[in-house]
Amino acid sequence: RQSGRRYNLFLKRRLRIDKRHQSKDSIFFRDGVRRIDFVLSYVDDLNKEWEKKLERRKEFESNLQKAGLELETEDKKESEDGKIYFVKIHAPWEVLITYAEVLNIKVPIRENDIPSTVENPLDCILAPLRLPERVMHPEPDYFTAPFSKDKQELYLINDESTFFSPSMRNRIVNYILTRCPYGTEEGKKKFGIKRLLNNGTYSAAYPLHDCQYWKKANDPNCDNERYTLYMEWARFLRFYKEQPLDLIRKYYGFFFFFFFAWLGFYTEMLFLAAVVGLICFLYGLFTMDENMSSKEICDPAIGGEIIMCPLCDRECDYWRLNTTCESSEYSHLFDNVATLFFAIFMGIWVTLFLEFWKRRQARLKYEWDLVDFEEEQQQLQLRPEYEAKCTQKKKNPVTQEMEPYLPITSQAVRFCISGTTVLFWVSLIIASMIAVIVYRLAVYAAFASLMENTQTLQPISGLLTPQLATSVTASCLNFVIIMILNFLYERIAIWITDMEIPRTHMEYENRLTMKMFLFQFVNYYSSCFYVAFFKGKFVGYPGAYTYMFNRWRNEECDPAGCLIELTTQLTIVMAGKQIWGNIQEAIVPWICNWWGRRKARNNPENLYSRWEQDHDLQIFGALGLFYEYLEMVIQFGFITLFVASFPLAPLLALMNNILEIRVDSWKLTTQYRRPVAAKAHSIGVWQEILNGMAILSVVTNAFIVAFTSDMIPRLVYYYAYSESEDSPMSGYINNSLSVFQISDFPDRNKPKMNPENFVICRYRDYRYPPDHERKYLHTMQFWHILAAKLAFIIIMEHVVFVVKFFVAWMIPDVPSDVKAKIKREKYLTQKILHEYELEKLKERLCQGDKQATEKEFIATEGRMELSRAM
Repeated sequence: RQSGRRYNLFLKRRLRIDKRHQSKDSIFFRDGVRRIDFVLSYVDDLNKEWEKKLERRKEFESNLQKAGLELETEDKKESEDGKIYFVKIHAPWEVLITYAEVLNIKVPIRENDIPSTVENPLDCILAPLRLPERVMHPEPDYFTAPFSKDKQELYLINDESTFFSPSMRNRIVNYILTRCPYGTEEGKKKFGIKRLLNNGTYSAAYPLHDCQYWKKANDPNCDNERYTLYMEWARFLRFYKEQPLDLIRKYYGFFFFFFFAWLGFYTEMLFLAAVVGLICFLYGLFTMDENMSSKEICDPAIGGEIIMCPLCDRECDYWRLNTTCESSEYSHLFDNVATLFFAIFMGIWVTLFLEFWKRRQARLKYEWDLVDFEEEQQQLQLRPEYEAKCTQKKKNPVTQEMEPYLPITSQAVRFCISGTTVLFWVSLIIASMIAVIVYRLAVYAAFASLMENTQTLQPISGLLTPQLATSVTASCLNFVIIMILNFLYERIAIWITDMEIPRTHMEYENRLTMKMFLFQFVNYYSSCFYVAFFKGKFVGYPGAYTYMFNRWRNEECDPAGCLIELTTQLTIVMAGKQIWGNIQEAIVPWICNWWGRRKARNNPENLYSRWEQDHDLQIFGALGLFYEYLEMVIQFGFITLFVASFPLAPLLALMNNILEIRVDSWKLTTQYRRPVAAKAHSIGVWQEILNGMAILSVVTNAFIVAFTSDMIPRLVYYYAYSESEDSPMSGYINNSLSVFQISDFPDRNKPKMNPENFVICRYRDYRYPPDHERKYLHTMQFWHILAAKLAFIIIMEHVVFVVKFFVAWMIPDVPSDVKAKIKREKYLTQKILHEYELEKLKERLCQGDKQATEKEFIATEGRMELSRAM
């Protein structure tokens, strides 16, 4: 039987090969002429809704043909698994020119004759980083104008089949698919491919890649752009090369073009921040042995003789200050004078980054004819879901046409539900953060007892202190909670945004972006804010400690400060997020594709068709690029909001981004279906979010330097309280620790044992000793330090903000040469259009009504003269 089945399978394959001599790895219809612009697939499952789905497909495909599209169906017998039907769609010339006018697509009218900019003198040095000219500029630069069916002679139409690029073609077809009706159900008109995909009528809808990524297509008409992108962009060994942005724009559209242009520019700018951060870190490393604070802590005659008060109630013992010797030495790596310099530098760097990006964006917009891109054009294009769900209509004041609208009462109810849901989830994050804080407080005593009583941990007890052990485990736990909450909230955010029924695609993206960013901001940064601004600030003092929920004693900072703990928290969350993100983005899609294609690997190429190959790839959803932006903006927050605590953060981000660009390009080129091209003119609302974070970063870093690091207390001691001229910082540790009389401990706080009969213990604060008349109240030095901290915050903020605004004012958003080119191109384009109209009028003058056209001719000539004068 098995041999018979194999023979039948062999005959079936043989018949399929004989039926079609050419390879099925083609992007054309069976006639080899008409290009496949889009593919729909479905499975004929004989369930109770089979007839309804069949009726929807018939109606939908009939309406597509009425709209002018041409269809060709591949029977399921021709598919690899014998179950899937494929409907191939071709947009003929008449359809393309009709919708090119509707979508206001710009097309070439004349090759650009404006001289290119002066060559960069560093070009010879940067030559190894450059890509070949054919890759960087796959087509000439043109003057363009919005397409109009009435002016076809004006455009450079050499070949109708290639005049519109594949990305333009799939954008036009997708526009038709999202608006094509398929019937009426429950008294409502139903339309759009998205709804048909959701209800299972079709299983997939996608445009085709033009070839396999690892080899060129056999068809001489194929551009092989996917292969070029893989070879020149998506391989990691090309990490040092520039990105082929023009080819990315041509193949994937402007939406992807702007993301990779921004990510590449961000990575370039990170190089400067990473170098300065590394220098600051090396300064801390080389001056570690000169740090007087850690010397005193490590000195047996000073730190070894200072007895510190217990760090938890009852269970913890008294301890000697020199047990924290190693952690205090390491804290100097990040808590030194270079920290202040780096915080100010990053405040200026972030301004330079945003201002120079505006200039780069203006140049890109000019180069690809997006200067006149009208957001209103997108505003006028309603989302199909909005049109489907809104049954009431009113006149649009702009178009003067009747269109669907959502009543104010319905909007108010939906916004209330949405706002309540977002607040609930933000509250859930805060609750989870409080749970992690409780964990910190609850396990600290356990770690302290474990490390004291376990002999095997004694060799590392100097490095792994109870504070550090608690901080590391709490950071890991916090990271796991962050990932779980992210997974859940992503789905909630999409659901509530869908429920709001935004009017346009731009509105939808902006609302979802703000919801997701607000959540991610609280989720990722709340733990860092806690360590930076709350831990160790509300501890009280021995005998009068403050408690959370009247049960858990608040955490204290290490004697060397809380900055090293903030560094630990930041490193674990930032590095963990980047590693997990790359696993999700690269490894998971690769495994899914490998599993899906395992049966097809041994089949002949001419049986495994191009549409089947792409069908087996992963789906790059409409929000795929949204998540990429969100990932990078969260990273931007880590390297700006808390960079004063970790100068190596920009270096980590730089290394991640070099990998990120190649991982994103690799997965997009090899593991995902080709996404539908979309129009964009900038990075959108993300620009405003980056601006907001840049301003907030100045405030957070000023507070970190003032309240989290030991910079200000040291400076106050150096200038006002030091008693030694030869070594001004000697005695600082003793000065920064207050004295407590052990007999004053209440029973709740008093340790169970005091084998060495200590009389006094020390704690980190500035309070009067027990024999003073103002016993345990804050000393004058405390108020001097507080005043110095507040003064520092005000001065640093004002200095950095003044420099920021001055730099922003000095650097124009649009380069002067780009402004001149825009004016020149507008003038030349108008001239070309006017000359064309003049020629048409001359023809009409010879043929038609002289009186009517003479006036028109004179008016057109006058308009040309006026244009020249302007």
